[in-house]
Amino acid sequence: MTVSNSARRLNGGQALAEMLQAHGVGPMFGMGGFQLLPFYEAVRALGLKHYLINDERCGAFAADAYARVTNRPGVCDATLGPGATNLVTGLVESLNAGIPQVVIVGDTNREHSWKNMTQEARQVEILRPAVKEVIRIEATKRIPELTRRAFAVATSGRPGPVVLDVPEDVCHGEHDFDAADFWFDPGTCKAQARRTRPDPAELARAAALVAKAERPLLLVGGGIHVSEAYDALLALAEDYGIPVAHTMSGKGAIACTHPLSAGLYGRYSRIANDLVAAADVLIVVAGKLGEIPTRRFQLIPADKPVIHIDILPEEIGRTTRTEVALAADARLALLDLAAALGGAKAARDRRKDYCAEVPGRMAEWMKGAADRLGSRETPINVGRLMGELNALMPEDAILVADGGFAAHWGGLLFDTKRAGRHFVADRGFASIGYGLPGSMGAQLAAPKRRVVGLTGDGGFNMTIGELETARRAGTPFVLCVFNNAASGYVKALQHSMFGAGNYQSSDLVEMDYAAIARAMGCQGIRVEDPEKLAEALREGLANTSSPTVLDVVVTRDPARMLPGVDNRTLTVTKGDRPV
Repeated sequence: MTVSNSARRLNGGQALAEMLQAHGVGPMFGMGGFQLLPFYEAVRALGLKHYLINDERCGAFAADAYARVTNRPGVCDATLGPGATNLVTGLVESLNAGIPQVVIVGDTNREHSWKNMTQEARQVEILRPAVKEVIRIEATKRIPELTRRAFAVATSGRPGPVVLDVPEDVCHGEHDFDAADFWFDPGTCKAQARRTRPDPAELARAAALVAKAERPLLLVGGGIHVSEAYDALLALAEDYGIPVAHTMSGKGAIACTHPLSAGLYGRYSRIANDLVAAADVLIVVAGKLGEIPTRRFQLIPADKPVIHIDILPEEIGRTTRTEVALAADARLALLDLAAALGGAKAARDRRKDYCAEVPGRMAEWMKGAADRLGSRETPINVGRLMGELNALMPEDAILVADGGFAAHWGGLLFDTKRAGRHFVADRGFASIGYGLPGSMGAQLAAPKRRVVGLTGDGGFNMTIGELETARRAGTPFVLCVFNNAASGYVKALQHSMFGAGNYQSSDLVEMDYAAIARAMGCQGIRVEDPEKLAEALREGLANTSSPTVLDVVVTRDPARMLPGVDNRTLTVTKGDRPV
């Protein structure tokens, strides 16, 4: 596609901004410096949305969340040196999770490189293992070409972040561009780009395994969202009578309230782990079978037949023995598998009793979880907050969960009411500090939907400066801060391993985060009584003029900080992380 543009002289920053505009990018996040000033001026002149952030890592987190909700590449930028190195944690999150980003990083003027330039570092070498590809632009005239490549790489295969490293003289330099230079490929503006189908011979083997199975089970990972394979998955599950379990990232593969949903599997599980044990074939869809979903690689027996669908061929068999490998896009593979199976009614009828087990088991599990979901104890049980969120959040709402136990509580107890990316958790790298900037990015991606974030007080402390950014950006999300005056996940682990009272460097000063939020011009509500949680959530969801911080005072007992586990009865085995 050709962009309307007369032949004219442009500097590198202008060319870069015009290429981003052509690709239809959303809001960008960054902190400028001299190297990228022409780019910033071009962004202003073109009227593109760009938000100054207070920490580059948070810019990468916000762009990551934006990309998860839209499947369009998030865009962030940083100046050379400390700006570039501050991006690393956020970029590794996107790399590990398969989230597309295009990242613009300023670099030194090449005439003076390696002469102790201010803020100079070996940033290309530092960034290279943190991203899918680093593209260094060595000539101003190549900016359109290499920007196209950045989008193609970011959105194809397993998506990921791509860095455009732009030397100062390339960004400030000028070139006489022709209108024909500014074309772009619409197919690379969104993931999943460049979809592939599975090998027909392997597909036939997979279909034969599934056809004869009495208790097949689908195990779905986060790639289901990138592929947007919801309809294909639901059709396979319903037509052929196959229950669906998911990872934390795969939550929303089908609605959690669907009768075939077995919920989370792995380190935390409702009923899914028991179904895994009893299954006669496992169909893994767009998941990596890493440590958490496999309970440190112990959940799936070596003799259990596994069909693994993944866009990245080398991921198949990496952690778990695989019977059939289907290297393909998830949506196309699921459609092809259903077509190869045939005989849907007979299979569905044969598995009717098996499928009926799922809602029955789930109802029984919910009875056992009622003490958490409806708890009246003080300080507040986090499970009660999850129960209120399940009751009050609109069907199209988005819950953003920080790393640490915010994601664990949300993964186990939150129910999505529709298929889709309604639960956003940074499980690629599981860094804490994602909750606030992730909520901001998700809200900018879906301005008409309500966004609620979960974070611990430790994660909030790390990124509290972005509350100013969120207010300035006009993002009215609700951020629930689990206030336990501790690094809760670490303290719970210390309790389980070394016993009561043996805590080191895991306690925080008690803070009134609601008062801090109000001082920053946002709505702040402190909640100490579980019976007032629903009212506070309604008030927060009703506020559309600023971010709302719900300072939720939760249990201080490290034996009861984690979901689904009572640390007082927890057995810790040497060499294993128990929760």
